[in-house]
Amino acid sequence: MLTIQERRTPITSCQARRPSLADEPHASGAGRLDQVWVVVAAYNEAGRIGGVLEELLQEVHNVVVVDDGSRDDTADQVLRYPVWFLQHACNLGQGAALQTGIRFALQQGASYVATFDADGQHTADDLREMLAALTRSTADFALGSRFLGRAEGIPLSRRIVLKLAILFTRLISGVSLSDVHNGIRVMTRHGAQQLRITMNRMEHASQFVEQILASGLSYVEVPVTVRYTADSLRKGQKTSEAVKLAAKLLLEKLLG
Repeated sequence: MLTIQERRTPITSCQARRPSLADEPHASGAGRLDQVWVVVAAYNEAGRIGGVLEELLQEVHNVVVVDDGSRDDTADQVLRYPVWFLQHACNLGQGAALQTGIRFALQQGASYVATFDADGQHTADDLREMLAALTRSTADFALGSRFLGRAEGIPLSRRIVLKLAILFTRLISGVSLSDVHNGIRVMTRHGAQQLRITMNRMEHASQFVEQILASGLSYVEVPVTVRYTADSLRKGQKTSEAVKLAAKLLLEKLLG
């Protein structure tokens, strides 16, 4: 079951309400990316989602948070902010949450759709340069790259795993990217309409790349900053999980 609640804070009734611009605490910020709808998939992020939304709302007007069946008070934290809130009744995985959010943003008439992780590793001001790069290049996808930009505090083990993922993707799909598992992306409406994310969990990142290739649409990589902290590393994908994922994708490719 999917619950959709429109811009309300706090919950006061079953009637959804969208505040006027005067009601929104960040509405006075000039030059925000009003054409970009940012999709944030969140699972048990009560301790971090507030800071992420504070930062995003300084840059963009429309943020869609998909609570992917969280067991903590993520929903309560999100509903303190003027954002669109969607909720999965059970945990389906990040890929499913992003697909839900992208579909919703398109239904609202989004000209551009961005994806943004809920763990605080991304910086919201990177979205502005990504949109500019998309416009300059006339591409349909702008993909963030920490290896063209900065990876602050990245452990050596994580760097090695990510580099191996780059090589793996190049061998399997033929796509040459400098960073294949980066959660910050900006796409045109036309690009977003080509996506059909069916791999619910972390496999979706590789499927995303494959679908860009299959669409025949162009993409551009943009330098971004990714900030690693002890907290985000504890929750992030483990090295063993990454190895299992690579094996699974390779098997599917061979059998398919």
